[in-house]
Amino acid sequence: MKHWNVAAYLRLSKEDGDNIESNSITNQKDIIKQFVDNCPDMTVAEFYIDDGYSGTNFDRPAIKKLMED
Repeated sequence: MKHWNVAAYLRLSKEDGDNIESNSITNQKDIIKQFVDNCPDMTVAEFYIDDGYSGTNFDRPAIKKLMED
């Protein structure tokens, strides 16, 4: 069986007012982890997170890093 290292991209468009990762981002991460845990041929290699960025363009640090990687 082939094994896949996957990237997970998470984004929340509204800042929650502090520097701590928002609950919504944490929930997204948990959902992705649960999904990948049920796929024996997948491992999350890295999480790319843009918390507080609009999705109307690609001027976001984590999406740029994901595209570079």
